[in-house]
Amino acid sequence: MPTFCAPDGTRLAYRVTGAGAPVVCVPGGPTDSRYLGDLGGLSAYRRLIVLDLRGTGRSAAPEDISSYRCDRLVDDVEALRVHLGLPRIDLLGHSAGANLATLYAARYPANVGRLALVAPGTRAVGVAITAETRRELARLRKDEPWFPAAFAALEAITDGTGGDWEAIAPFFYGRWDAAARDHHAAGRPDNEEAVALFAAEGAFDPEATRRALAAYGGRVLLLAGEYDVNSPPRSVAEFAGLFPDASLVVQPGAGHYPWLDDAAGFAATASAFLG
Repeated sequence: MPTFCAPDGTRLAYRVTGAGAPVVCVPGGPTDSRYLGDLGGLSAYRRLIVLDLRGTGRSAAPEDISSYRCDRLVDDVEALRVHLGLPRIDLLGHSAGANLATLYAARYPANVGRLALVAPGTRAVGVAITAETRRELARLRKDEPWFPAAFAALEAITDGTGGDWEAIAPFFYGRWDAAARDHHAAGRPDNEEAVALFAAEGAFDPEATRRALAAYGGRVLLLAGEYDVNSPPRSVAEFAGLFPDASLVVQPGAGHYPWLDDAAGFAATASAFLG
């Protein structure tokens, strides 16, 4: 994998898939970016530059662990843009990585072409997701054989009385089949420090970010999965309303990883937006 140096000297890795105009992809987690795969075949349309965030995948861990904070990671994305020699980048962020992509666009709006936020986390902009919103969405899956145990675990988590995150994994996929189970197992974060410090105090200033987005001039796509309890369509719609020029797409039958649930549909939507 090719590498480059972050401003603090940390060696970061990225992988390149496909051909055509580049799009920089920022994973969630933070975890090894391999879980993104080729984003359901999006690499047939665009050259994917997929970053391993510091301390994950093949990127080195930093000496200063406070640099795992989301706002500090913006400097890594900018260093990648400079390393690639691109005056502007099309940017795609998934899940927690959408928070990072949003902060990058807010800080460096002139350096972003098109911005795609897939099943986005909303902490960067202060969109709260209520327990009842998650439960209401989860109940759409009541006919699934795994529903009773998964819903009980979800209720315990949202009530603050439990923490069995493994039990609610089926809610993150449109189909809880062998492929989904394998994807879930392979995508677990393995750097607890990076996860714990990503949203540490000071990482987000929602009011400042909202002001920056209100003046953002670029085109934005926000894509939500119909069944995604992590990033519910209602919350993603609220997020979309913060941009002057944003399109909201809700992918039918999809969970938190829409390129797995309908690869062709996801790739078609993303490639049409990215151009």
